[in-house]
Amino acid sequence: MPFSKFGLDVALLRAVQKSGYTRPTPVQTAAIPKVMLGYDVIAIAQTGTGKTAAFVLPLLHHLSQSSGERDIRALILAPTRELAVQIMENIRNYGQSLPIRVAAIYGGVEEEAQIKALRKGVHIVVATPGRLIDLLGRQKLDFRILKMLVLDEADRMLHMGFLPDIEKIISHLPKRRQTLMFSATLSKEVESLARRFLYQPKMVQIGKRSNPADTVKQCVYEVSAHLKNALLLELIRQPKFTRVLVFVRMKDGANLLTNFLKLAGIKVARLHSSRSQEQRLQALQDFKDGKVQVLVATDIVARGIDIDGVSQVINFDFPVNPEDYVHRIGRTGRAEAQGEAISFVPKQDLNLLGILEFSISQRIERKRLRGFNYQAAATTSALGEKAPKQDWRKRTRELETKKSTPLNKRVSQERAKKNSNSQKS
Repeated sequence: MPFSKFGLDVALLRAVQKSGYTRPTPVQTAAIPKVMLGYDVIAIAQTGTGKTAAFVLPLLHHLSQSSGERDIRALILAPTRELAVQIMENIRNYGQSLPIRVAAIYGGVEEEAQIKALRKGVHIVVATPGRLIDLLGRQKLDFRILKMLVLDEADRMLHMGFLPDIEKIISHLPKRRQTLMFSATLSKEVESLARRFLYQPKMVQIGKRSNPADTVKQCVYEVSAHLKNALLLELIRQPKFTRVLVFVRMKDGANLLTNFLKLAGIKVARLHSSRSQEQRLQALQDFKDGKVQVLVATDIVARGIDIDGVSQVINFDFPVNPEDYVHRIGRTGRAEAQGEAISFVPKQDLNLLGILEFSISQRIERKRLRGFNYQAAATTSALGEKAPKQDWRKRTRELETKKSTPLNKRVSQERAKKNSNSQKS
């Protein structure tokens, strides 16, 4: 089915064509007609399958058909500021020929510019729950004529503990509205949310629940933890590793790995929650523009962020939850392009690998890099990490031994040790 069969505004069809899309993805084919007809919709599809356009295009179409003042007609809730910014960019891209104004409301930046945009009047608000709650409490928003609510990455918002905020926000919205819920997974919590806030929703489900997209080729390298840095360096120096997204668990790990890669001459940026909003946006932009080859990130960008042309996703630290794995590797192989997902699995994480394979009902291919020394010993300089702390058990035993030795005996032992050292020198 071509986009023209959806009955979208001509200006939207031109924008879609200009963006390089020739035909809709399965989730767009299934969801757009239902949204256009005014139904509440819950859409479940693997990450990277075009869910954003599935709600942005019909939303813009409905707004283009109505006239009036700059009042808020639609609210889109997203779990992270990066996703909110990206959705706003999608709206501006597809609606570039339409007289529709959009504002993104999120924390981490000064609020004055956002409040100023709201005063001027907007048709669509894209927001993260925290900042929106704050502005609602200060009566900076008016949702009295709102027609559509979109909950994007609903499972992620619930995982991040946003349910009370979502409930509070929805209490400020008109009861008669169209509500859309988009998610990569359908958990019991998401189903409960849908039952509470959607009216007789139409279900759209593409592919298996919680499974990676078929466009992503997956493999595993079983490697000792102290060799992961060296293996990563060997891999990303290969010509096909052009735009690589590397996931780590902790912020400190992201900083250490970034410094290691910089010392090795790799163009790299980092992205985690301790970076300022300006730094985070700049890191993403540099990665999108190809100014850096590698982006090292925590799970802050695992969901919803659309970066064209990510050649590989590398799980430097293996994720604890299967759902996190699915979302991480969904950053590559997007829009039906081919991608590659590589996971480093040290011995202590083999149980997590087993849980993942059981969850997605498939065995992931094991690989070994030819010529790489998997038996090499750990060296602090090679790892770029801090020296390991002294084993606390050994230190405790030393202290206990010291306490149990009488003072006069300890003094004699110290003198004997000093005399022995003097004789040796």
